[in-house]
Amino acid sequence: MDITDFYDTFFEEAEELLSDMERHLLDLDVDDPDPELLNAIFRAAHSIKGGAGTFGFVVLQETTHILENLLDHTRRGELTLRRDIVDTFLEAKDMLHEQMDAYRNGAEPDPVAFERICNTLKQLALDELGKSMGEPTEQAAATPEPEAAASDADSGKSPAAEAGDGGDVLRVSLLDVGEKDRQLLVEELGQLGTIVSQQGDAKRYEVDLTASVSAEDIEAVMCFIVEPEQLAIERVARPAAKAAEVQAPAQSEPADQAAAKPVEEQPVAKPATAGSGASTDKPAKAAENKAAAAKNKASESSSIRVPVDKVDQIINLVGELIITQAMLDQTASEIDGVTHSSLHNGLNLLQRNARDLQEAVMSIRMMPMDYVFSRFPRLVRDLAAKLGKDIELVTEGKSTELDKSLIERIIDPLTHLVRNSLDHGIEMPDAREAAGKPRGGKLTLSAQHQGGNILIEVIDDGAGLSRKKILAKAESNGIAVSDSMSDDDVWQLIFAPGFSTADQVSDVSGRGVGMDVVKRNIQAMGGHVEIMSREGHGTTTRIVLPLTLAILDGMSIKVGEEVFILPLGAVLESLQPSRDELYSMAGDDLLLKVRDEYLPVIALHHVLDVADARTDITESIVVIVQGEGRRYALVVDDLVGQQQVVVKNLETNYRKVPGISAATILGDGSVALILDIADLHRLSRRKSTPRSAVTNTPIQEVIPS
Repeated sequence: MDITDFYDTFFEEAEELLSDMERHLLDLDVDDPDPELLNAIFRAAHSIKGGAGTFGFVVLQETTHILENLLDHTRRGELTLRRDIVDTFLEAKDMLHEQMDAYRNGAEPDPVAFERICNTLKQLALDELGKSMGEPTEQAAATPEPEAAASDADSGKSPAAEAGDGGDVLRVSLLDVGEKDRQLLVEELGQLGTIVSQQGDAKRYEVDLTASVSAEDIEAVMCFIVEPEQLAIERVARPAAKAAEVQAPAQSEPADQAAAKPVEEQPVAKPATAGSGASTDKPAKAAENKAAAAKNKASESSSIRVPVDKVDQIINLVGELIITQAMLDQTASEIDGVTHSSLHNGLNLLQRNARDLQEAVMSIRMMPMDYVFSRFPRLVRDLAAKLGKDIELVTEGKSTELDKSLIERIIDPLTHLVRNSLDHGIEMPDAREAAGKPRGGKLTLSAQHQGGNILIEVIDDGAGLSRKKILAKAESNGIAVSDSMSDDDVWQLIFAPGFSTADQVSDVSGRGVGMDVVKRNIQAMGGHVEIMSREGHGTTTRIVLPLTLAILDGMSIKVGEEVFILPLGAVLESLQPSRDELYSMAGDDLLLKVRDEYLPVIALHHVLDVADARTDITESIVVIVQGEGRRYALVVDDLVGQQQVVVKNLETNYRKVPGISAATILGDGSVALILDIADLHRLSRRKSTPRSAVTNTPIQEVIPS
C-alpha cells in the first residue's frame, strides 16, 4: 500500500482541525477559559501531530509537539492564559498551516520560520512555566527533568508505570483492521501510554494500556488511520497481580530505550485541582461527553467526501438531460395531444423529475456562508488591535447556502470591504465617545436569500460616507460630477479606479486600489454592489449574487429572427409604450417615462446589429430590467416565454462578446445568447443609439427635472 495515497485525506482533515483550533482560540475567555474548548484545541493539535508522524512530515510533527505540550499545560491549569499567549498560539497555528502547504506542494517548510516559531513557543514555556521544553526533536524531548529522573531511578519505575499503578486500564479494540494499519496503531498507542498486553486476530485485536489521556484523545489520533466504527474503547479493571507484572519489564528495559521515550509523551497522572477545570460532577460529565461523542460519530458516518470535479461532472450531465428534455418537449408540441396523450403525460412527468433532480444535484454544490464568515473573527481581532479600536463582530445567516464556485470567489471582495469598514468606517474610541456613541464599534456580516439571489451585507455603525468629501475628491480626479447627483450615484463614485478619500495611506488601505476590483469581480459573478450610507450613522454595503452560475431561470425574447435569454432575476416588468411616454434628452439620448421615473432606452437590435427587427418602439415591447442597481428599458420584438436554461461559458468555448454573459442550447438545438444588462447599457452608450433606431416620428424634447 502506498501511504501517499492518503495524503489528500490527511491534508483535508488537518485543514478542518486547524480551522477548529483557530475558532476555539478566538472563542476563549482568557479570564475564565472553558475546559471543553481547551480540550478541543489540545485534541486538534494532538491529532495533527499523530497524522504528521504517520506520514513522515517531521517539521510539522515537531512544531505541533511543542504547541501540544503548551496546550496540555494550559488545560491542566498550569499555564494561565492571557491575550498575548492566545496570540502566540494563533501565530503557531498560522505556521502549521504554512508548513502543511509546503508539504502539500512537495516542498520542505522554511527552516528559518520553523526555528523562529519553536523558539517563540519555548521562550513562552520558559517564561510561564519556569522550565525548558527542550529541543524540538525526539532525542531532546526524551531528556527527563533531573528531579523526575532521580525519582524514577530510586523507585525503579518509569513515569508511564507510575501512571499505570491506579488499577484500571483502557482496552482499545481494533475491529477488522489490516496488519500494517494495526502495527501503526499499536505503535501510536505506545506513545500515548504503557501497553499492558495485546492479543487477538485480524477480526478483533485488543490492546490494554495505562494512560492519562482520555478515550476521546485516543480516538482522535486513531481516526487518522481507521474509521470510528473500527474502534471500541472501554475501561476495564486490572487485577493487582497484573499491575505487578507491568513493572518488571519497565525495570529491565535498557537505559537507551527508556531514554528514547519522550517525557511529554508519558504524562504523569495528577490529582484534579480547581484550577485545572475538573468537574466535581463526574458521572454527569461523562454522560455528556459520551453523548457528544455519539453525536460526532453519527455526523461523521452520515457524510462522505466527494471530489468537486465529480460533482461538476454530475451537474454537467444533468444540464445535458435538461437540454434533451427541452428538445423532446418541442418535438412533442408538434404532435396531437389527444391522440398521443400518454406521451405528453410521460414528458410532463419527465420534466418534473428532471427539475427535482437538478435542484437535488445543485444542492450538493451548495455550502453555508459560515465557510466564509468563519474567516473574519481572526481578521477583525488582529486588525482592530492594530488600529487601536474596539470592534464587535456579529454574523447573521451563517447557514445561508451559496454555490461553491461563488463562495470561494466572494472571500476576497468581502475581505476588502471588511478592512475598509474597520479602517475608514468605524471611528477611534475617543471620536465615537465624543459623537455620543459607545466606544466600541459594531461590524455586522449578514447573508439571506431573496428569490433566486443571495444578499450579503457588510454593515458598520461608523462615520458613514461624506457626500461633500467624495464629490470634492472626484472633481479633483477629473471625474464629471454635479451637486444634483443622487446619493446612490455619489456612493458609486468610490468604485472608480484610483479613488480614495483617505487622509493618509496605511498598510491597511488608502491607496485607491481595491474597490474597483471588488466591483469588477462581483460583476463577473453575475452580481452587483449597492451602497447605503448616512453620514454619522454608518454604511451598509450590499452584494447581490445569483445562487448558482450553472443553471438559471430565464425569459426568452425575440429580436428579428434571433432569440436571446434574459436572466429572470433581472426582469421587473414588460409593457408596450406610447409615444407621449418618450422623451429626448441631450440630443439622441432617449428616455422612457415609467411612473415618474425616466429610464434610458436600449434598442437591442441596434446595439447587437440584429437585422429585420422592428424599428418603431411603439410597435415593440419594452422590458424593464435591472443591472448594477439601475433600471433600463430594453426594446425587443416579442416575448417568447419563461424557461430553465443551462449556462455554457462563452469565453471558454469562443471568446468574450460585449453585452453577452454566456450562452445556452435551446430545445431545437440552436444556440441562444444570455444577455448582460449592465454591459448592454455601456455598449449602447458607446454606440450612441440614434433616435431613428427606435422611432420614425419626432417626439417632444423635454429635459426631465
